[in-house]
Amino acid sequence: MALTGIVLAGFVLGHMTGNLLMFKGPEAINAYAAWLHANKGLLWGARTVLIISVFAHIWVGIQLALENRAARDGGPAADATRRATVASRTMPYSGVVILGFIIFHLLHYTFRTVALGGVTFGDDVYKMLIAGFSNKPVAVFYIVSMLLLCLHLSHGVSSVFQTLGLRNERWRARLDGLALAYAWIIALGFISIPLAVLTGCLK
Repeated sequence: MALTGIVLAGFVLGHMTGNLLMFKGPEAINAYAAWLHANKGLLWGARTVLIISVFAHIWVGIQLALENRAARDGGPAADATRRATVASRTMPYSGVVILGFIIFHLLHYTFRTVALGGVTFGDDVYKMLIAGFSNKPVAVFYIVSMLLLCLHLSHGVSSVFQTLGLRNERWRARLDGLALAYAWIIALGFISIPLAVLTGCLK
């Protein structure tokens, strides 16, 4: 769970950084997209690792959820459950919504089969993103999904430190704060783009 989480947390950082090129203008984001598609070995290698990581993350997540439920039913974990945070308690639910978002996001921008009004944008990623986020329901869904990703990441990144044996009582609060800061950086970075489109800052 921790290892696939590291891969996915690293991916969202890279993906967000690339997306933020929107604020540099059409030439920057379109050149970045062209570079990705020109390096097909790198692109498909990354996609393969991501696909494997996503399915492994989901599979192990289901196993952990079942084990946690069994532990709660047994009684001894009741105190730990009461001390659990909102983020930790909602991990399975936020994970399901995020999975749904990933599927929609791929259909929206990778396969371009939904929410673009049947318009063909060719290689102009800038115009495609503007058109996509000009659809208010899509933009709102995107923003809500990123807030849930923030919740998911804040617990997930913190748990990575625990799993790898890097967190103790002395460092717990600091590492939890670091995880929360990382989660908010990712969420706000992604959210800034649909907000900029909706407010007319990007057009």
